[in-house]
Amino acid sequence: MKQRLPLMVFLVLLALGPLFLPEFYVTLLNYIGLYSIVALGLVLLTGVGGLTSFGQAAFVGLGAYATGYLTTAHGLSPWIALLVGLGVTAGVALVLGFLTLRLSGHYLPLGTIAWGISLYFLFGNLEFLGGHTGLTGIPVLEFFGLKLNTGREFYYLIWVVLLSFVLATQNLLDSREGRAIRALKGGGLMAESMGVNTARTKTTIFLIAALFACVSGWLYAHLQRFVNPTPFGLHIGIEYLFMAVVGGAAHVWGALVGAGLITILKQWLQDILPKIFGQSGNFEVIFFGIMLILVLQRAREGIWPWLVRLVPVRQGRRTVAEAEALPRREMPAAGTVLLEVKEARKQFGGLVANDNMNLSVKAGEVMALIGPNGAGKSTMFNCISGVDPVTSGEIRFLGERIDTLTSREIARRGMGRTFQHVRLLPTMSVLENVAIGAHLRGSKGVLSASLHLERAEEARLLAEAKRQLERVGLGAHLFDEAGSLPLGQQRVLEIARALSADPCLLLLDEPAAGLRYLEKQALAELLRRLRGEGMGILLVEHDMDFVMGLADRVVVMEFGEKISEGLPEEVQKDPVVLEAYLGGVE
Repeated sequence: MKQRLPLMVFLVLLALGPLFLPEFYVTLLNYIGLYSIVALGLVLLTGVGGLTSFGQAAFVGLGAYATGYLTTAHGLSPWIALLVGLGVTAGVALVLGFLTLRLSGHYLPLGTIAWGISLYFLFGNLEFLGGHTGLTGIPVLEFFGLKLNTGREFYYLIWVVLLSFVLATQNLLDSREGRAIRALKGGGLMAESMGVNTARTKTTIFLIAALFACVSGWLYAHLQRFVNPTPFGLHIGIEYLFMAVVGGAAHVWGALVGAGLITILKQWLQDILPKIFGQSGNFEVIFFGIMLILVLQRAREGIWPWLVRLVPVRQGRRTVAEAEALPRREMPAAGTVLLEVKEARKQFGGLVANDNMNLSVKAGEVMALIGPNGAGKSTMFNCISGVDPVTSGEIRFLGERIDTLTSREIARRGMGRTFQHVRLLPTMSVLENVAIGAHLRGSKGVLSASLHLERAEEARLLAEAKRQLERVGLGAHLFDEAGSLPLGQQRVLEIARALSADPCLLLLDEPAAGLRYLEKQALAELLRRLRGEGMGILLVEHDMDFVMGLADRVVVMEFGEKISEGLPEEVQKDPVVLEAYLGGVE
């Protein structure tokens, strides 16, 4: 109850606001609500998904102009115009997303600036949209026979829409699809290896952010009953992004805080600064620039996390509900060849990283891939898991050729992996990090998640993640932030994440690095149990004591080529191996 008290107080004050506040402040709250809807989309797109966009104001314009034109020129109902506007916005967003979401780094925001400017000038140059003069006479919005003539009447519609979007966004982020969205910040390599379709996920959040902006534009048009291009320019797009960043770009409620703070400050500064400087001008822009620099320096996560710390709420005891176990794949019979690599060659320009590599892994065995630093072991891992396709040669998994498949498609077939350099989402809980590995074992989509219709599946995914964490000895850290664990436990966490995908072949890239002696003993015991269950394990490791006490067979690499293969005791006596590691038998 105490956890929800601040929210309940906020909702009560929000509901009573129009009954007591002057007209000016009701109007201000209306605009805060409209801006918050757009900023909320940017929280999902930029703060959570890591995709920077300066063009959201253009999508607001699409929603506003769609309803303005259809209701004035064709006499359509505003509600039908909303549906048409959403359709048009979705189509435009899909095209623009296809063109710009392939960009990375600074090219992506530059791309959003380009189409944001283009749409702004398009609005102003189309005669049927009124040119730069705009459209007038947009009809009053009716809601179940009630005409929303004034700002006080419109107020409740704006805030109900906003709070509905906030709830839907929170539901989405607290789901399988939400973890896929958050995984984008960890890099496409990790997410794709866990089975996340990163291209589809990026397009999805880009589309959601655009549709949020469209709804805001629709509401704006019927509130103002007039639209022209001015509110949809690039400078307003920058302002929306500014709101999200200042409020807390990675926090849903940060959208409301940022929109409220910037809108109120802007209004106050427009009144106060001319009195100080004795003339009118855009002095508030200078102030906002300085403010943004201070926020980025002092509160990079925005204002919302700071507010949360001011109102500490004691967390209740968190648990993972018991749920029906997820279906498991049938393990191949012991001795079945899981993986075959034949004549594999990987070349980067003039550098040959792997040359004429041949190896195989069977069900129920641990096969170690060893060699000096730079021998090409991790490159071979990446070729096998589909991260970097081979230049030539053949790789088969369970009899199927996979050297032309993506890492996501290979993961779906039953291959899990860890990474040489730990790839976790440090601010997410240990439990959620592991649940990402079970992504392919769920099927509910974005709409189900937003409406919270996937709770049964979500409970099963989290229960599976908990089971794997207990299996590897991290059951006491379910709700800790993954980044707070020491490196050794983070490596074990990656193994739990790979196991939650229910693989039949496990690729482990230096899993014992950073582990203490007892931790290595526990890891070796875990891998022996997995081997006993029929799982095949391909292991890259530099700790020779760990490898030789665990592996059934060993392949030794040097300069990208296989120089030896056999039982551990045979490989340790091989003169070629001794030459590679020690410089000679002597």
